[in-house]
Amino acid sequence: MNRQRQQIHNMTRRTMLIVLIVLQDLLPFIGNLPIGPLSITTLPITVAVVAVLFGPLDGAVIGGAWGVLTWIRAFVYPSSPLAPLIFTNPFIAVLPRIMVGIVAGYVFKIVRQRSERIAASLSGALASLTNSMLVLGGIYLFANTPAVAAGYHVHQSGLLNALAVILGTNGVVELIITAVVTPLIALPLLRHLQRKGA
Repeated sequence: MNRQRQQIHNMTRRTMLIVLIVLQDLLPFIGNLPIGPLSITTLPITVAVVAVLFGPLDGAVIGGAWGVLTWIRAFVYPSSPLAPLIFTNPFIAVLPRIMVGIVAGYVFKIVRQRSERIAASLSGALASLTNSMLVLGGIYLFANTPAVAAGYHVHQSGLLNALAVILGTNGVVELIITAVVTPLIALPLLRHLQRKGA
């Protein structure tokens, strides 16, 4: 495949994956699954799978698309009452999602020599952890206001504890789900791509 065809191929693939991210984020019960009192974000699975299949650059592009969509939605179509207070800051909305793809891609590249299954699972786990830690850390650093704290039903002095509870509940469940699901999706697709020579 010559260079121009490869560039068109890559651009087409990324466009299709961005459309998938948009659908996943906008359609109820696909990008966010309510499980009892928790709301589980499944988008790190998609970003981790892309990073495993195509590397950290594609992971960063797709993660960045998710972040930009989150940022735009905070202005025009907020996903929650807290979204305009938090996700209008690109350091909370965009940067963590770019890092999700970068971390997942490089972890897979480094660990896959030992075991592709372990590498894909670890990529998923660290993708989820990266998202949770950077978003929640960003909230504490950049959106530590009485209004945001009230959105979490705490006083501003208790915001750090509230965010730690979210990390220990939602964050842990998301990490486990992402670690389990990422290899189930990514490894069969990876083998298919290797057979096709894509």
